[in-house]
Amino acid sequence: MSGPAAFGRLLGAGWRLARNDALLPRELEALYTPGLRALSRALRLLASGEGRKGRPGERLARSLEQMGPVAIKLGQLLGTRGDIFGAAFAEDLSHLKDRLAPFPTAIARAQIESELGKSIEDLFSDFGEPVAAASLAQAHAAVLLDGRKVAVKVLRPGIERRIYDDAEALTLAARLADRWIPRARRLEPEAFAATVIRANLLELDLRLEAAGADELGEVMARDGYMSAPRIVWAGVGKRVLTMEWAQGWPLSDDAALVQPGLDRKALADNLTRAFLAQALDHGVFHADLHEGNLFVAAPSQVTAVDFGILGRLGPAERRYLAEILLGFLERDYERVSRVHFEAGYVPERHSVAAFAQALRAVGEQVFGRAAAEIPMSRVLTQLFEITALYDMRLRPELVLLQKTMATVEGVARRIYPEHNIWEAADPVVRRWMLRELSPAARVRRLVEDATLALRNLARMIETPPAGTVVEAPGERRLGAVAGFALGALVAGAAFLAALLLR
Repeated sequence: MSGPAAFGRLLGAGWRLARNDALLPRELEALYTPGLRALSRALRLLASGEGRKGRPGERLARSLEQMGPVAIKLGQLLGTRGDIFGAAFAEDLSHLKDRLAPFPTAIARAQIESELGKSIEDLFSDFGEPVAAASLAQAHAAVLLDGRKVAVKVLRPGIERRIYDDAEALTLAARLADRWIPRARRLEPEAFAATVIRANLLELDLRLEAAGADELGEVMARDGYMSAPRIVWAGVGKRVLTMEWAQGWPLSDDAALVQPGLDRKALADNLTRAFLAQALDHGVFHADLHEGNLFVAAPSQVTAVDFGILGRLGPAERRYLAEILLGFLERDYERVSRVHFEAGYVPERHSVAAFAQALRAVGEQVFGRAAAEIPMSRVLTQLFEITALYDMRLRPELVLLQKTMATVEGVARRIYPEHNIWEAADPVVRRWMLRELSPAARVRRLVEDATLALRNLARMIETPPAGTVVEAPGERRLGAVAGFALGALVAGAAFLAALLLR
């Protein structure tokens, strides 16, 4: 799509929001500045009679659904935070998770046959109507020839074009924000847009999602907090994915939380611990954990589906995350502050002690209070003000992590309103710290570093830089032996220390 077309899409998005009185809704007029209040009233003149109907959440949901897949995903995120935006607002957005209008089953059958090269009858003994429909795809219940019940996910027709169009419009919006809104620059709008676009483009190949589900299924099995249905690889193509049927009730169904024998507190804890264990222990996590992608069964079993968006963290980011979480758990705000400076999240020109004081002002509002008493909207507002005061910029590599943390906490608090994210996180964070920051772990990393140095030394000896004088064979052998001996001594000493520290 060309630049003018992208600009047209942005104007169209604004027009839809205005027509549905969802841009500056009338219900929030008391919170606006005089200038915004005047603009709100002017925009309200554009609202259609139908667009004025309903609550703010209903009007916003209607607008986002008309705007396309990327906008719908924003609505899915907002719909998980009833504790911030209100229960009614979240409920009004809830259908965006898995209850959008489906496309005809005949089209889905044709796509499956084209992708897999077999007729539906040669693949399934039964193939049903859609059971869930989201922004990018819909799912059908089916039965394999061997009797296993499965879910078959099929991409929406023409969804690739819509994602590419949305990507162009989002990129343009980010550029405009970066140029014309100075206060938005620290949020790195272009980098943020690129991260969102990349995640959505990867969702267009269901073979990648199948691989992600397979990988995360292995990861989840090690902890037991969450599980994933097995992939049926014979039913996987670029636009089709088949997996075994998820056990339990979809969390998007209100009946899921009133099923007999359900331990809601344990269920919420398992959700939080599953996400943190994936991120900290394995560096890969399900990055789209809203209710439409979760199934629950008594007493506290959580099953995840839809692995199109995975987040990944490197060793350094995992350590920073663990240390920050542990610092908050122990209310050691100076430690949390130092980690932010070490990671480069806060510029060095600021004071570690002053930043620790600002963190204390936020943290002490949370600890020792029931979850229902914590005004999350006020806490988040204060956090945003602090990040601005200390020139903290958005970190593109952490966008999916932060988005998923917000989603998980919102879903967990819907499951169990008194959910304490810190209490739930404690065992996972402490386990990681004991394992990864112990003396034995440090020695293990020393062994790994020594091995890497030895390999690099061997390569340098085998292939000298251009223009250097090549040593005689005897000298080269002597250098190799010396390098090997040095590496062996380092590795041997580290190995011995590791044994002593076990």
